[in-house]
Amino acid sequence: MSFGSASARSRWTYLLPQLVEQAAESDASHVALRHRQDSLTYGQLLSGSAQLAHALIADGVAPGERIGILLRKGLDSAVALYGIMSAGAVYVPIDPAAPASRVAFLIRDCGITRLVTSDAMAGALEALEGEGVSLAAVYGVSDDAASPFPSVAWEEMTGFPEALPNLSTTEQDLCYILYTSGSTGTPKGIMHTHRSALSWAEITASVYRLGPADVISNYAPLHFDLSTLDYFGGARAGATTVIIPEEYTRFPASLAKLIASERMTVFYTVPFALVQLSAPGILDDLELDRLRLVLFGGEPMPMKHLRKAMGKIPHAQFVNVYGPTETNGCTHYPIERPLPKSMSSLPIGKPYPNVEIRVLDNEGHPAAIGDSGELLVRTPTLMRGYWGRHDLNEGAFHKTTERGGLPEVYHRTGDLVSPMEDGDLRFLGRMDRQIKSRGSRVELDEVEAVLLANSEVHEAAVYAVPDDAGILAIHAEAILTTESTATEKDLLDHLRSVLPAYALPVAINVRTSFPRTSTGKIDRLEMQAEPTTPVTAIGRR
Repeated sequence: MSFGSASARSRWTYLLPQLVEQAAESDASHVALRHRQDSLTYGQLLSGSAQLAHALIADGVAPGERIGILLRKGLDSAVALYGIMSAGAVYVPIDPAAPASRVAFLIRDCGITRLVTSDAMAGALEALEGEGVSLAAVYGVSDDAASPFPSVAWEEMTGFPEALPNLSTTEQDLCYILYTSGSTGTPKGIMHTHRSALSWAEITASVYRLGPADVISNYAPLHFDLSTLDYFGGARAGATTVIIPEEYTRFPASLAKLIASERMTVFYTVPFALVQLSAPGILDDLELDRLRLVLFGGEPMPMKHLRKAMGKIPHAQFVNVYGPTETNGCTHYPIERPLPKSMSSLPIGKPYPNVEIRVLDNEGHPAAIGDSGELLVRTPTLMRGYWGRHDLNEGAFHKTTERGGLPEVYHRTGDLVSPMEDGDLRFLGRMDRQIKSRGSRVELDEVEAVLLANSEVHEAAVYAVPDDAGILAIHAEAILTTESTATEKDLLDHLRSVLPAYALPVAINVRTSFPRTSTGKIDRLEMQAEPTTPVTAIGRR
């Protein structure tokens, strides 16, 4: 008895690679991805990822095996991630710019024995061998590259079948693990299933009305969770995703021209990129009429820079997207025009469909309007847990059986929020960014926001450093606007006019740039590790 064709069965979507399969069935010639002058159609992406999957299976890759992706941004990244998942395995994206010691840690921590990489990473492979790493195979490396590990070239995989292998993978199986530093700087692997990632793709495609006509930016690198919307939401919609070359993310004028020339309709990025794009002259005289949606997330967006960016792109809908990597995304705030002059910070908005939130105070009771509490999230986009970290898993989830005795699992985000009367949430900061200083509780994010509100401050960062007695002292760093003549004393006077004495930094340093992570976020951990000026002095770095 027949129950329908394979094509009909594929309409029941429960695995991420099926998104590509369905898009190829709809229009195999439609461009799935572009990078520089090269592109892949959905048909080519399907066949390439299927061939990689068959090659991995033929090489003995088992279901659930973790396979690293060590690649610079490019079309091979998409083939790699879909190919690994199509083999029933789990992809682990690795920052290609990370030190060899960190890459070696990830490989050992996650039990990775195979990498998908390229000839361009030959130096990194040699460095891994120097770290004592042992790999069973690396894929995507030619014989000419002289890899220290057994290698399989892309050309060797072209003889494998171009249809996805038939496996017993389920939506509950892992599909990727993303490593983040966490508040301590020790990498931790966040595990996502096909269901959690697919739910995120479905939510974003629906809420933002993504379709085949859309051209979506891929600004974030593969190891940053923002990229999941670009790759998976784009595939769910059958849209075209433009992979932005790494150097374009460092030069705002080039990035702006790329947005225009690619006729992008959706731009998803970190606030830092919008800060750069809002600089004078960057977006002038560019055709950005197709850009309908500007999404940003990852850290708070400075309001003064947001106003400039919205003024430069007056026709686009701007949206503040919030959600830790553990949940993919959980709330968003579509910004109405004009921005009220009195608004000093952006709310993180309301939950997406299929997302439930709770805000609990220190006693575990629902926080009242205007009060603060920890944000808890229940959603199908939620991670399974942290790889090999049972200690972290214990505290990451809040479990309750309030409704009929059935278990309900929430993620404890560690973020402090305040419910507003209109149902929006206001982000107050990280619970681990709340310190006791001079006997009083201080929100470091609040100090940072006040410093940034100074019209002469371009960017700001605030962190705490223990002194010799172990008492936390607040330090602040600032990058001034190009026309500023402010001194550190001026900045301290500004803070003194707003903040109580116990919340004032013991030192403010003006500098020309901030250390940043590979995802564009300010690296406060590196700042904390830098030699500090004496706490009685105001210095300039």
